[in-house]
Amino acid sequence: MNTTSRRSLTAVASAATALLVAGLLGACGGTTAEPETMVSATLSQQSDAETAGPSASAPAEADTLSYPGRTGATALELLLEADPSAEITGEGENAFVTAINGRAADDSKNEFWSLSVDGEPAQVGAGSLETEDGQEITWTIDTF
Repeated sequence: MNTTSRRSLTAVASAATALLVAGLLGACGGTTAEPETMVSATLSQQSDAETAGPSASAPAEADTLSYPGRTGATALELLLEADPSAEITGEGENAFVTAINGRAADDSKNEFWSLSVDGEPAQVGAGSLETEDGQEITWTIDTF
């Protein structure tokens, strides 16, 4: 994917997140509590053009989402801040992520959303994974 497309996608994702947070804070109306730190997420995708050459033009759906960890928040909480429309079955430590940013894992292709921290596979589920400031949390479509 060219740099311009990646920057555009990142800008769109950042703008959408900022608008969502602003709307949610506005809906609280009149509270004096300080707003929570906004999660900044980076959405990546690989287009057919990258794999098939310059003749392909339609991009694939997004297959990676990254955001920074925050001390005291779980990877699942931060995912839902970055993408409130994420689809999850179960809850808490039994939560299983099935779709992020409209991209559902395809069971017929043995796909699933894989969670990693600083490039290493997570050893616990998203609902149990306590993140820390400075960590990079990444969700990627993977296969088994």
